[in-house]
Amino acid sequence: MAKKVNIYGLDGEPLRSIKLPEIFDTPYRPDLIKRAVLSSRAARIQPYGVNKNAGMRTTAESRGPGMGIARVPRVKGSRYSAAMRGALAPMTVGGRRAHPPKPEKKYAEKINKKERRMAICSAIAATAQPELVKQRGHKIENLPEMPLIVSDEFQSINVTSETRDFFIKLGVWPDILRAKKGKKIRSGKGKMRGRKYKKPKSILVVIGEDRGIVKASRNHPGLDIVNVRNLNAELLAPGTIPGRLTVWTESALTQLQNLFAL
Repeated sequence: MAKKVNIYGLDGEPLRSIKLPEIFDTPYRPDLIKRAVLSSRAARIQPYGVNKNAGMRTTAESRGPGMGIARVPRVKGSRYSAAMRGALAPMTVGGRRAHPPKPEKKYAEKINKKERRMAICSAIAATAQPELVKQRGHKIENLPEMPLIVSDEFQSINVTSETRDFFIKLGVWPDILRAKKGKKIRSGKGKMRGRKYKKPKSILVVIGEDRGIVKASRNHPGLDIVNVRNLNAELLAPGTIPGRLTVWTESALTQLQNLFAL
């Protein structure tokens, strides 16, 4: 028998109840979810490689045996000057790389269509399991129930302060604050490459149609908002860990079964 859940209005109070789609009864498959997320990540990797002449633009050559020195290619010049330094060879400063990355390498991690669809369905079902959501670190103490379904009026909000007030009434605001406080500086050289900060993920909002809600809510820390047609395993299970705290609109819920039917 399908489980019944409430639909909440903009005042945070239940309006009516509906039956959950059968997709929420999908078995829990963390192995498939992980495969789907890794496949999605691999598809975004940009091929890269080195210039084939890198480290080779030099006049250096080996002086051969009989000189009492190693047969390392050396820059031409006076025997007693700094020009005796090695070059060209992989172990020398400025020399070529022994095994450089090649742009023709295939980074794609392929996954079957049915497996990917099954992974998305399983990740959707995991959003309705409180133990998995809590295990991810989300704050669910103030939630009235799971999954959280809101009326389509939510999609017409176009002011950020109104979304904040609604999230407070719904009980998901503590999780957004958790993401805000969890922001930290990344260790290592990654912080010099356009990714200085690491930010936790908070709630995922799935909508059926954008009537202004995307601009109104996208500035909240850790929050992702997506149309149900663009839903994927990586949004539902960041870091390959299922059980993300998710808020669904009524229209998004009605489209689920047709979009991701097995």
